[in-house]
Amino acid sequence: MATLAQIHGTPEAGEEVNYLNVEHGWKSWLFTTDHKRIAVLYIISITLMFFVGGAMAVLFRIHLLSPEGLFPPEIYNRLFSMHGIVMVFFFLVPSIPATLANFLIPIMIGAKDLAFPRINLLSWYIYIVGALFTLYAVIRGGVDTGWTFYAPYSSTYSNSYVLAAAFGIFIAGFSSILTGLNFIVTVHKMRAPGMTWSRLPLFVWSNYATGLIQVLGTPVIAITLLLLAFERIARVGIFDPNIGGDPILFQHLFWFYSHPAVYIMILPGMGVISEIVSCFSHKRVFGYNFVAFSSMAIAVLSFVVWGHHMFVTGESMYASITFSVLSMMVAVPSAIKVFNWTATMYKGSVSFDTPMLYAFGFIGLFTIGGLTGLYLATLATDIATHGTYFVVAHFHYVMVGGMVMAFMGGLHFWWPKITGRMYSEPWSKFSALLVFAGFNLTFFPQFILGYLGMPRRYATYPPEFQVLNVLSTAGASILGLGYVIPMIYFFHSLKYGPKAGPNPWEAKGLEWTTQSPPTTFNFDVTPVVMEEAYNYGPVEEIVG
Repeated sequence: MATLAQIHGTPEAGEEVNYLNVEHGWKSWLFTTDHKRIAVLYIISITLMFFVGGAMAVLFRIHLLSPEGLFPPEIYNRLFSMHGIVMVFFFLVPSIPATLANFLIPIMIGAKDLAFPRINLLSWYIYIVGALFTLYAVIRGGVDTGWTFYAPYSSTYSNSYVLAAAFGIFIAGFSSILTGLNFIVTVHKMRAPGMTWSRLPLFVWSNYATGLIQVLGTPVIAITLLLLAFERIARVGIFDPNIGGDPILFQHLFWFYSHPAVYIMILPGMGVISEIVSCFSHKRVFGYNFVAFSSMAIAVLSFVVWGHHMFVTGESMYASITFSVLSMMVAVPSAIKVFNWTATMYKGSVSFDTPMLYAFGFIGLFTIGGLTGLYLATLATDIATHGTYFVVAHFHYVMVGGMVMAFMGGLHFWWPKITGRMYSEPWSKFSALLVFAGFNLTFFPQFILGYLGMPRRYATYPPEFQVLNVLSTAGASILGLGYVIPMIYFFHSLKYGPKAGPNPWEAKGLEWTTQSPPTTFNFDVTPVVMEEAYNYGPVEEIVG
């Protein structure tokens, strides 16, 4: 009987051939079913979308240097709208699941690939098609509705390219669903012998919970945008009150997905931080079971808090109180993770390598984002700050300060495994510090602006707010530099970086038992797991 390697026309798994050099030419990459190659394709695609969205942020931050602004209001509206659309739907949502999780989950559980390799490749093509539709909207002039597409403005009054952008997001949603489905089935059916649920890496737990949200939540936003397009084309009253629709219905549908989407973005990042903190503290994660189940608790609770985005829409007092309480409850499992990471570092042998610097940044910035979220979950303070820059700062502390810090930390942590090469440690530490400093200088002034009452999404502002806006723009410049520098030393490392070896960090986990880069089929022989996750130190210390 032909072996799997012979069927694919590749060397036997026992040969020391890694996934990067098995075949040559673009055709072998564009038609691959290797989860590792597909992850690299995602990394390239998502990075390009990140810089597209970032370029728009640079432009509107320059606009806000002066109270009168640089561009006409309609251009400013399109810049911040397209920045949000590209960053949320084409970078933040797929960033870790489609890249690092795609690469690592099969290796972490001792499998040769994901459960559905062809569907995995299909999900990347679907993502590319969706991105192209949205980039078409960008090129033709963009969208001016904000990333939330609020009706009836988006369904009736906007003259921008709403349909193209909405259709791009609709298509990309299928990519998210297929990725989540692949993760769920893979974790259930393809774990190596001995890889019980209580031995799964926390990164796998986080992405498993994320997969559940992707499969259950993404169809809601897809249907919502489809209804939006149908109303815009056919003029059937769904959301527009002028023709019998209900604009509040759009907000219910949109936020029913979009608040769980926050956890699609942040849960995988929490998994990354668990891996990094354990490795560079040289200890088992404190309270492993609590951290694992807190991921599942977040996934469940995320579906019942959407109403806190709608305190100012006229919903009943009793609904508002209920959503307020539920929103505070979802903070509990997030706090469990932060406390347990801190306890893991306590009395640990902590080393300050670049991934750990990003982990420190994540914990600090995400904590600020989470604590300020409590203000927005409280009726009185939310009503006062709802339409201000306070919300912008809170969202970015969670998403950029949290998820992007985790993504950068994970990329630095597993870069030696992905490429087989080490990068420049001095430059990477310098870049991590730039990102941390630039981020705080960019977004902390926006908390003050929001508290003082500066509304978001306005092209102009009173002169007394200029100093804080100039500080924010200066911080964005530093932040942008911090993101560009890694591109340089990562590319440099591909050719000139020292060879990493299988386990440069002396970390635990199956991914560190394979060669770097991994062989095409990950393992020569299916591994048998005989120890607990994060088995650092003596057994009695771990059990205790």
